[in-house]
Amino acid sequence: MDINNQNLKNILVQRGYISSEDLKKVEKFAKSRNISILDYLIEKKIIKEYLAGEIVVEDILLRKKYVTSDDIKQAEKFSSVNNISIIECLLIKGLINNNILGEAIAEWFGVAYFDLSSNPVVAEQVLRIPEYMAKKYRAIFLKEDNKNIFITTDIPKDLKSHISVFEKFFESKKNIKLFYSLSEDIDKSFKNYNRSLKARFIEIINSGRGIAPEIIEEIFNDALEYLSSDIHFEPQEHEVIVRFRIDGILQEVGRFAKKYYENVLNRIKVQAYLRTDEHFSAQDGAIRYIKNNVTINMRVSILPTLDGEKIAIRILSENIRSFSLSDIGLSTDHQAIISEASKKPFGMIVVTGPTGSGKTTTAYSILKVLNNSGVNITTIEDPVEYKIPGINQVQVNPVTNLTFAKGLQSIVRQDPNIILVGEIRDEDTAQIAIGAALTGHLLLSTFHSNDAATAIPRFIDMGISPFLLASTLELIISQRLVQKICDNCKMKDDLKSYNINKFFTDEYLEKQMVLYKGAGCKSCNNTGYKGRTALFEFLHITPEVHDLILKNPSAKQIWDLAKTQGAKSLFQDGLEKVKDGITTLEELLRVASPIHTQNIYDKK
Repeated sequence: MDINNQNLKNILVQRGYISSEDLKKVEKFAKSRNISILDYLIEKKIIKEYLAGEIVVEDILLRKKYVTSDDIKQAEKFSSVNNISIIECLLIKGLINNNILGEAIAEWFGVAYFDLSSNPVVAEQVLRIPEYMAKKYRAIFLKEDNKNIFITTDIPKDLKSHISVFEKFFESKKNIKLFYSLSEDIDKSFKNYNRSLKARFIEIINSGRGIAPEIIEEIFNDALEYLSSDIHFEPQEHEVIVRFRIDGILQEVGRFAKKYYENVLNRIKVQAYLRTDEHFSAQDGAIRYIKNNVTINMRVSILPTLDGEKIAIRILSENIRSFSLSDIGLSTDHQAIISEASKKPFGMIVVTGPTGSGKTTTAYSILKVLNNSGVNITTIEDPVEYKIPGINQVQVNPVTNLTFAKGLQSIVRQDPNIILVGEIRDEDTAQIAIGAALTGHLLLSTFHSNDAATAIPRFIDMGISPFLLASTLELIISQRLVQKICDNCKMKDDLKSYNINKFFTDEYLEKQMVLYKGAGCKSCNNTGYKGRTALFEFLHITPEVHDLILKNPSAKQIWDLAKTQGAKSLFQDGLEKVKDGITTLEELLRVASPIHTQNIYDKK
């Protein structure tokens, strides 16, 4: 590709990397040496290599019309204010996704892009290259044919200069063809080198050195690698079971003898600033764990049980950059409803569901769409689970009397356009939130209720006037999380294997409907599932629903009206995802009941 084009030169000058006069001199020097302007600037340390790469990627994105010049200008402003790169900003705003970014970076390196996320490799492929060699050169074996050996990496430029190492290793005269894959996908593929935690525990114990620190380090590293949301240490009579919550499901990952647990427990207490001499009361603390220069916040809960003190650790995500509204499972119709509600200058959008149903992720995905340099967004949360550039985030602190209600009162005086209240838990917070929504602020919050319609009677029971509630509510979203079928081992499933009549009538299913399931593979740890998506139930506050709220209605009356206006229940949204092969019927029935749907919200 041409990396001396005029657009790149303009970027270098406009951003102050080099003056117009110096650029002309550099062009002459670079031409005389038959290298690109960027390579010359990197060599002379005028700009760093990663900056040069970002400039080239921006140019590719512009030329291929993935983004516009206006998008780049807005991203440039946002990135300078929030101290992030322009590429990161484009990802946060949802203007590009990882695949588009991967293709652009691959073009810069002059190789093809290989999407390891959609086409994960299996252990047999990864293990073709020894671990020390693979991690040194960031290389993953893909396949070979009669003429070529195909390898993907996230550093193709470096690997090209060491291609002889691979030619010697494979002892073949075949050509080695390189691809580019994203770093995060390369790291995930390296999991295939991992031995089980149980085997590593035995090795650590046999070594006799630093048993507790090493056990904890291995557990934390694995939990992060497998994107676990929680870690559980469960003491039994003679041993301790370690479990991870992955995609919402607890999975046992290892065990070790109980005689080593006291040191593990005390070390975690010290890291979480908890009392080591207290063994008979519950304690809560926090750990800031640093890995590869990245800080991960962990909430620690210790609870005394009959067999000892149980530890539960919640791993808090540091960002939500990869999530857009479509990523979390929202249909285009639902996205349009959110877009309409969020464009209004005031009002309230409420996300409901049980603990762990993804409410915060949905609220932040909406905030991400609204986030721009022209608005002031402030949040009050407990805890701050996701850090988003450009947003003022406040942590609840009961010790200093900074509660949801007190914090929200102060936020209103901070001239915000948009407010996020982490959770409405009591009448005081609800009253202040309603007041904020009435006085020219768009307010988002989460709330505990079983479904969208039930949220309205719950607010009224908390003491909120039906008139004020009807005047402020714009949209209520109820949701549940389900596991997604692993794309790597997806296969057709037989509808006859389910006792359909036990759960619901044939009106819900099509006679010739094709179901899918995961067979189980290395990529999904033989579960058949990988990743999660959400099921949604939307209650849009139309003029008719507004008038009904004034009459203090029941949840059934509200949903009956919403159905006539096209609202779909959680189960109906889930059934669409079953038909689309996103999740299984078994998984849908785990979180949403058709019997409940028929009895309470009778099907139209």
